[in-house]
Amino acid sequence: MHRIRTRTLVTVAALLLATPLAPAAQAAEDTHAEGRLPSGATYLMDVPAGWNGTVLLYSHGYTPPGVPNPARNAPDDSTKSLLLKQGYALIGSSYATTGWAVTEAVPDQLATLDTFTARFGRAGRTIAWGTSYGGLVTTALAERHASRLAGSLSMCGLVQGGVANWNSTLDPVFALRTLLAPGSGIRLTGLASPAAATEAADAMTGVLAEAQHSAAGRARIALAAALHNIPGWNDPTQPRPAPTDWDAQQSGQYQAVLGLVRFPAFVWRQEAESRAGGSMSWNTGVDYRAMLRSSPYRKEVQELYAKAGLSLKSDLNVLDRAPRTRADAKAVDWMSRTSSFTGRLSRPQLNIHTTGDALIPVQSESAYRRAATAAGSTPLLRQRFVDNAGHCTFSPGEQIAALHALEDRITTGHWRGSDPAALNSRATAADPGSPARYLPYSPTGYPRPYDRAHPLDGHRP
Repeated sequence: MHRIRTRTLVTVAALLLATPLAPAAQAAEDTHAEGRLPSGATYLMDVPAGWNGTVLLYSHGYTPPGVPNPARNAPDDSTKSLLLKQGYALIGSSYATTGWAVTEAVPDQLATLDTFTARFGRAGRTIAWGTSYGGLVTTALAERHASRLAGSLSMCGLVQGGVANWNSTLDPVFALRTLLAPGSGIRLTGLASPAAATEAADAMTGVLAEAQHSAAGRARIALAAALHNIPGWNDPTQPRPAPTDWDAQQSGQYQAVLGLVRFPAFVWRQEAESRAGGSMSWNTGVDYRAMLRSSPYRKEVQELYAKAGLSLKSDLNVLDRAPRTRADAKAVDWMSRTSSFTGRLSRPQLNIHTTGDALIPVQSESAYRRAATAAGSTPLLRQRFVDNAGHCTFSPGEQIAALHALEDRITTGHWRGSDPAALNSRATAADPGSPARYLPYSPTGYPRPYDRAHPLDGHRP
């Protein structure tokens, strides 16, 4: 049953109309609407009295199983308030399930848009936007349902896609088990149940905690972090380490690796494996020596190994000789079909990412650019970067600046006013009280990219 709160009878009438209305015919008062879709997902809509004709379809981030999963229509309350004052209509759904819910999220978001159109009228312009896992959902909408959108904005998005994400999540825990707990039997994939995943996570957490007490253990944790491109400064509440303060950088990586082990590497993996029907990850044929050479954190690893009196060459040889993990072909196919990208865009997409993101490292943007380049979509894609630690730690002004730059591209057909200086100016204008930290930046390559634009990715040794 729909629950609708309105402030005037005019608003009630507008909500009940099934015939699409022009934006100018909307109610004279702000409207808030909540309801439930046939899938069971809930939705949330806010339409300001002075609706400007643009609707922003927001896709929220990953919600773990067992955690409350309300509908959301904006990344945070401050950004939401500013956008409503600017006249945007904001809508979004909860998705019908939690976890790796892309097969529910995409249709639920489209159903939310249909419900909005039936009740408020057809928007003059619809823009999909989302954060974190919601960046994956947003990009799936952009690639598969472009006719419904004018453009898309992915913020701190999981745009490397599902297969690449889970492969890259395997690499650090493989290194940790091989170098720190070779006889532990900790299972990394093919996790039979949530309980088995939790048991594995707890065991690896204990290994990490013990290793952090020794120089050798810290060096090996830094190596594992480098294989996932986890930055040393990833917590905005902590000071940025000096460029050669290897110990401080490793301390930051340790906290991030702990978070990776406690949740994504085991518990979240098990939920995703249950959907895919098996393990979608492999490291057969992976050259970890080459991966480290490409990591921006190679120097830190070398220095910490030297300080510990360890041979990095010897440990890399151990990784090379260690038994590898093979994937289930059907699970890889499911993850590829549902959660990996072609790079084919037909509408503009702007991506923004913080440089100090440990959960979805900034190199994920390189993975999507690779796919878009192969598909010939680079004129439609722009990627911009915010100088801050943490996952999705954008200010309201930075998010609104990106939205306005995307709108200009949609309107004019050109990426004007989207360089870092222009974005900072837009951010300050949108919200003078919040930081504006865009900077020129080019991320290194993603450690193990996988997309549907490169057929050879489908060959797994």
